[in-house]
Amino acid sequence: MKKMLIALFALLALPALAIAAGGGSAPAPSNANINDSASLQRGARLFMNYCVSCHSIEFMRYSRIAQDLGLSEAQVMENLNFTGAKFGETIHASMSGADAAQWFGKAPPDLSLTARARGVDWIYDYLKSFYWDEKAGIGWNNTRLPNASMPHVLWELQGVQRPVYTTGPDGQTTVSGLVLPDADKSRAASYDAVARDIANFMQYVGEPAAVQRQSIGVWVILFLALFTFIAWMLKHEFWRDVH
Repeated sequence: MKKMLIALFALLALPALAIAAGGGSAPAPSNANINDSASLQRGARLFMNYCVSCHSIEFMRYSRIAQDLGLSEAQVMENLNFTGAKFGETIHASMSGADAAQWFGKAPPDLSLTARARGVDWIYDYLKSFYWDEKAGIGWNNTRLPNASMPHVLWELQGVQRPVYTTGPDGQTTVSGLVLPDADKSRAASYDAVARDIANFMQYVGEPAAVQRQSIGVWVILFLALFTFIAWMLKHEFWRDVH
């Protein structure tokens, strides 16, 4: 019994531990919808243009993206494949491992399962949490994942956020907020959609079968409802004479 209580407590504590490891408060909801094929298509285009140069998604194939997202082979190969890979091959980063080790110290991680590990809302919030930090070696920092070694590759779409610092009673300075210069504020709404589409695509990459599973699930529920009604009618007919 004691072991069961300890295990239950550990399960209940996992969300809090995940939040603590990811930079404090729970991320804002992304409202990403894996059944929105247009969003997934935009997210795939954005990911391939801005992210795949460094990050691979080795559990995904170009052919699978075409199948699930309603794209032709020609569309995928022309607009999403920049490495010269074949249509049926998995998706690898454009940057070689040797170059990655030289420039970043180690190769950027594969992102196939990031949405499964972190959650789609975490990715959405992470993409919106970059700010200019002169003290950082790469010039960028992130409130969701402090001291991340990744630069803000989407800064031209969002603009350059500046930190608002607050000094606590203990004299320690922390980032309490992020602001965009007036010249960049007009980009905020459009960038929210960019972050949502990329997060949505990464959610799909983490579990490609979810798109098909959810579409089939509706029909399964309808079948079960119909079967339950027929079973009730059959039971009613069999037991009518008993009463």
